[in-house]
Order: sequence, then structure tokens, then C-alpha cells
Amino acid sequence: MTFQNSLEFAQRLDTQDSLAKYRNEFHFPKVNGKEVIYFTGNSLGLQPKRTQKFVDDVMKDWRELAVEGHFYAEKPWWDYHEQLAKGLSKVVGAKPEEISVMNTLTVNLHLLMVSFYRPTKKRFKILCEEKAFPSDQYMLQSQVRFHGFDPKEAIVEVKKRDGEHFWRKEDILLKIDEVGDELALVLIGGVNYYNGQVFDMQTITRAGKSAGAFVGWDLAHAAGNVALKLHEWDVDFAAWCSYKYMNSGPGNASGIFVHEKHLGKKDLPRFEGWWGTKKETRFLMQPEFDPIETADAWQLSNPPILSIAPYLASLELFDEVGMEALITKQKKIVAYLEFVLHEIDQEVTSSFEIITPEERGCQLSVFLHGEGKALFDYLMKNGVITDWREPNVIRLAPAPFYCSYTDMYNFGQILKQGILNR
Repeated sequence: MTFQNSLEFAQRLDTQDSLAKYRNEFHFPKVNGKEVIYFTGNSLGLQPKRTQKFVDDVMKDWRELAVEGHFYAEKPWWDYHEQLAKGLSKVVGAKPEEISVMNTLTVNLHLLMVSFYRPTKKRFKILCEEKAFPSDQYMLQSQVRFHGFDPKEAIVEVKKRDGEHFWRKEDILLKIDEVGDELALVLIGGVNYYNGQVFDMQTITRAGKSAGAFVGWDLAHAAGNVALKLHEWDVDFAAWCSYKYMNSGPGNASGIFVHEKHLGKKDLPRFEGWWGTKKETRFLMQPEFDPIETADAWQLSNPPILSIAPYLASLELFDEVGMEALITKQKKIVAYLEFVLHEIDQEVTSSFEIITPEERGCQLSVFLHGEGKALFDYLMKNGVITDWREPNVIRLAPAPFYCSYTDMYNFGQILKQGILNR
């Protein structure tokens, strides 16, 4: 398709968009009385309007049933979290039994590393990307120190090449081969938070496992954003937060994936808790842990129902639309945003540099050469909610559920005015 940088063209794309009606399913903040152009679904997704009913239902059951809500609520709390497994399995390409929802992202990664980072004197190294998200860096360093190793020796970072803003797959594969039989674990963010790059998870997983290592993925920026086939790719484990593209609310519960080949094993190292025991024997209060034969075996305590109710509401939307339709729109709207940026770049004296490679999801990271934070402030004051990263990068994530093509055009006009008025 040949794009045009005009309001009429953008509106025509919106009329052709089969997902356009879902924009009305979300609440938008307002600036100067107008709905914002929202580019930060990669940090916190908008609130689905149907979320309120899901939360109200839980509050009503708590008010009217109290403890009996565990068994007699319309959606009993006893197995409430299990209702998320089927929907999430479609989002991440898994079997329902390989999915659980609990805790928060870094907590879950720590718990999963108990099972899948099992270093020996010879095989103890962890491979990750250079400048991973700080939470991942801190987690890996603390895990390594806990096992008695020096992070400087045990953590191997794959770096970007000089002058480039993205990682090359061949460099990751070469580093896996180089570390060889010292490699215990590969753990990378499936979509890089800074530049929006999508890693070739299938190929990297295959290479890591061929080297004899476990392979896990932090999918914070990938779940609900890009195509995932965790079971088919033979990934050992993964975890993701639910509040970015999954729209479940600030700091909400995290999802985990554990491949079925690791399920039902009593001898697998794991931090254990009551809610991870088999449901049939849980209330017998037996002294020995008897793991559920699903990923729920990694649960420690009963899940926070008020937190996961919004997650269930959002998953209802994902189930209605499907990942294939979301990704189709994602590719088109990101391409249109890229086109608009290039058009504006030609109209002003600034120079934009998109540092996100073609292997991308729903994000463009843009160097605003010659511009400072004043431009970001201008955008925010004029109803464009975006994200600033030092030294002069803005991250733009047009989530396909609620962003429109008209948003992309209007953003371009506001951006142009912000530069011309500086």
C-alpha cells in the first residue's frame, strides 16, 4: 500500500480497520478536554471499560458471600486463576497446563531460576543481552552471587556492534557457541524495552539448548505484542508482566510458562508453597509437597483475586480478537507511523533516526537529533502521551487495540509544530 500523510487518508484507513470499534472499549485520559494520543501501552496499557464489572463482581461476592466466595461465587476464587490459562495459552503459544498467573514479573523470574539455573563448577554461565532491563540485571547478579559465583565472570553479555543500535542474531549464536559447555542458562528479553527489537526466539532457543543450557525468556514487552510459540519452540520457561500490552492494570499479576516436559516432577528444585500442591489433597494438610501436574505447581500462595480480575477482563478482549488480527494491524499501523515520521522529517530541519530494526513489534524508538526534552514536554502538554529515554529518544508504541491511524497523522502534525515552534 502507498501511504499518504493526510487526514483524509488516515481516516480512510480507520474506516477500513476491522479493529477500529475496539477503541471504544477503552478509557482514554484527556488533556485540554480531548482524548490523548496514547503511545505508552508498552509501559501501561489503557483500562478496558469492561474491567470495572469484573472487579465489581468480585467485590459483590466478597460482600455477600465472604469466605464462601472461594467455592460459591459465580467465578469461584478457588480456581479463579485457572480461567486465565486458556486465554493466555493462545497469546503465548502454549498449552493451558503450561500457564499460571501469580506474583509479579521479577518475583516469578527468581522463582523460575530456582528450577532452571542450576550451576555446577563447570557449567555456570548465564547469557543475556547487553544493558538488559535493570530488574533483569539485578536479578541475574543476585542469583549468581547467591550460588557463590562472581557476576563479572558468570554473566556473559552479548553486545551490539560499534555504531549500531541493535543486536545481530549471528553475534548471539556465536557467543552461545563460544561459551559452549560452560553455559548453564540463556535468559534474554524477547523484545528489548529500549529499541523495540524482537529477537529470533526460536533460533536462539534451539542454539541454547543444543549447547546443553536451559533457555528462558522475559516477555514483558512481548506478551500480547508479537507472535509467540513457546511450546513449539521448546522454551523451558518464560514470564511476563500483564500491565503493558495485556492491559491488566498497574503492577498487576505476572504470567509464567513452564514447558510440559518439566511438569509433574517431584525431584525438580523449586521453592514450594501450599497452593502449588494438588487440589485433591490440598486441604488434607499433608506434610509433604505433592505438586500439581501443571505450571500452577510454582504457585506459593492463593492468588490475589482482585488483581487478576482485570487480567481476565482484558483476556476476554484478546479472545474475541485473536493475536493474528492484532499483529496484522500492528504491522500496518507501525508502518504508517514510520511513514509519517519520515514525512515530517523532510518538512523540518531536525533529523529523526529510527533505531528500531525491521524485527519489531508495536514500538518505534526514535532519536530526535538536535532536539531536547523540551520537545517531549511540548508533546505531553499537547495531548501526546509518549515516553522519553535519555539522551534524546522517544519510544512510540501504537497499541492496535486502541490506537488509530488518525492518531498517527495528528501526532505528526503536533510533532512538526513542536519543532517549528521551538
